[in-house]
Amino acid sequence: MLGKGVVGSGGGTKAPKPSFVSYVRPEEIHTNEKEVTEKEVTLHLLPGEQVLCEASTVLKYVQEDSSQHGVYGRLVCTDFKIAFLGDDESALDNDETQFKNKVIGENDITLHCVDQIYGVFDEKKKTLFGQLKKYPEKLIIHCKDLRVFQFCLRYTKEEEVKRIVSGIIHHTQAPKLLKRLFLFSYATAAQNNTVTDPKNHTVMFDTLKDWCWELERTKGNMKYKAVSVNEGYEVCERLPAYFVVPTPLPEENVQRFQGHGIPIWCWSCHNGSALLKMSALPKEQDDGILQIQKGFLDRIYKTIHRPPYEIVKTEDLSSNFLSLQEIQTAYSKFKQLFLIDNSTEFWDTDIKWFSLLESSSWLDIIRRCLKKAIEITECMEAQNMNVLLLEENASDLCCLISSLVQLMMDPHCRTRIGFQSLIQKEWVMGGHCFLDRCNHLRQNDKEEVPVFLLFLDCVWQLVHQHPPAFEFTETYLTVLSDSLYIPIFSTFFFNSPHQKDTNVGREGHETQSKPLNLLTVWDWSVQFEPKAQTLLKNPLYVEKPKLDKGQRKGMRFKHQRQLSLPLTQSKSSPKRGFFREETDHLIKNLLGKRISKLINSSDELQDNFREFYDSWHSKPTDYHGLLLPHIEGPEIKVWAQRYLRWIPEAQILGGGQVATMSKLLEMMEEVQSLQEKIDEKHHSQQEAPQAEAPCLLRNSARLSSLFPFALLQRHSSKPVLPTSGWKALGDEDDLAKQEDEFMDLGDV
Repeated sequence: MLGKGVVGSGGGTKAPKPSFVSYVRPEEIHTNEKEVTEKEVTLHLLPGEQVLCEASTVLKYVQEDSSQHGVYGRLVCTDFKIAFLGDDESALDNDETQFKNKVIGENDITLHCVDQIYGVFDEKKKTLFGQLKKYPEKLIIHCKDLRVFQFCLRYTKEEEVKRIVSGIIHHTQAPKLLKRLFLFSYATAAQNNTVTDPKNHTVMFDTLKDWCWELERTKGNMKYKAVSVNEGYEVCERLPAYFVVPTPLPEENVQRFQGHGIPIWCWSCHNGSALLKMSALPKEQDDGILQIQKGFLDRIYKTIHRPPYEIVKTEDLSSNFLSLQEIQTAYSKFKQLFLIDNSTEFWDTDIKWFSLLESSSWLDIIRRCLKKAIEITECMEAQNMNVLLLEENASDLCCLISSLVQLMMDPHCRTRIGFQSLIQKEWVMGGHCFLDRCNHLRQNDKEEVPVFLLFLDCVWQLVHQHPPAFEFTETYLTVLSDSLYIPIFSTFFFNSPHQKDTNVGREGHETQSKPLNLLTVWDWSVQFEPKAQTLLKNPLYVEKPKLDKGQRKGMRFKHQRQLSLPLTQSKSSPKRGFFREETDHLIKNLLGKRISKLINSSDELQDNFREFYDSWHSKPTDYHGLLLPHIEGPEIKVWAQRYLRWIPEAQILGGGQVATMSKLLEMMEEVQSLQEKIDEKHHSQQEAPQAEAPCLLRNSARLSSLFPFALLQRHSSKPVLPTSGWKALGDEDDLAKQEDEFMDLGDV
């Protein structure tokens, strides 16, 4: 079993039982060094990537069968990643079922993905930063995608230890300049080799035509217009070159306060109501200026609030909602639940799982975001109101809430192209500061807030509750979250369109050189082979039926089942309890006290909201109409695939959703096969609708519940319960019998 004293077990302390089993003796390492060098695995370098430092005879710890052994290899740091090259790398490559990323290997960590670095000195774990006077015998790296890497440096030459540890600390933690990001090295080196995917039809919203297309798609062109007043970013560097404003608004008003105080259009509903956002005007102390600002806002307000024809409800997200500090604090606590160094730590914290989860408040923050989006949806859908979101810069919570509202109200946003276009429109062109919020430059830790990750977690709740409504899978969302830290894509590495255009030479600053052509993350062929990409597409997605003209006349708005809500309180659907009746009393008593904050009484919801919410959930779900999530405490769950995928003890071999999906796909293949036989019998040349079953899902018995990121883990599936913490709960034999029940409860 893993232990904190793994590396230091050879010291003077008394160890009752050695916890480290070395499969390579120190003398063997040095005598076989020449032999090993001859068969060293080649380091795969991207265009423009350069090796900075490396160390040989490094042991990467691997957990297996509740014990620990090390794999010998080289540890390399480049200007793009930290990579470990083990001797048995070739054995891993033979596994054809691996869900492989072509850019990042299983033992690769991009420099931007490093969260914290720890060193072990005399069995004590310490955070590493700056210049070191003493170098550790063990290196532990915690990653932002929640992987944990542990390297033993005991057998590595002293000079190599100094170089590799200092190099990793410097290149992952030292402040950087934007132009020194690997993004630019890669783009320059691959300039002539960059090929865009012709199948990628994501709307980038970097032209006036894109905005006009979106206005026409949502029928918003009757009341709103696309403007080019900020072309060349002469008015405001924070806004995109093109955006949409109310038609009555004079364009000179946009220039008045550099885009502040202007209602920017996000989306239009089928009933004519619209979602808008506005950044606050600069705070002023002078009374004269304040009066000017007030008069300006009054005139602006009248362009969107014209009762009884148009009514506007304002939502101030800066003062009446979450703070960015709350989000960062909650996630900092939450992620610690999954950054597990060893098996002992996992089981020690397992008994406190629900209390630790509750104290982090992360799930409650997700619930509050979904609730706010439902409230706004109710205003637009049921009350036919325009909603104006207010925020200081309209680039954080505005992006989050406006995206969730559109996801719930617009089925187009639930397709893969629609979802990618939504992120381009609301986040990339909306000026979300990805560079600062992800802390890519390491210049200001206080600016780091996982707002976009919070959005993806909210989206996952919807995908998890309504799978057939989405064309993409949870695996798609997981790899999208991982892509935040891969600096060959420009999508998540700038604070604004202006910053991007300025630094790639599209503003005339680099007239002599050709503008760099940066990749976008939406070209999935860069990261995954076609076979692996099938796991990003949901085979159970229900496509919208195509109606002919005759059918459209009679069913024009039938799919929008919330157009006419009942005026009286509808009968609520029976609430699903957190505990099943047959659940063991011991477990119920154990968990009941600790889950109290996660179960929120629906009585706190406003009357209109409650009526709207209950009415929707009392009807059958139309996957191409309005889509609302359940937000009662137990319905908000942990995104297991993303957060638990690297923890072997949290996996269920041959079980979980992957087993269910596999069976469903087998049935779909049978149906498709029968359909093809029928078509052949009738000599039909038309291609049957394909429900493509990923071949990686063929044998679910060999897969983990956290597929495709954890496949054939060979650890013992029987947990080693820390008896000291469980004595009060009953006899160990009884607990062993209840093992499966506890495993089920761990799958939150």
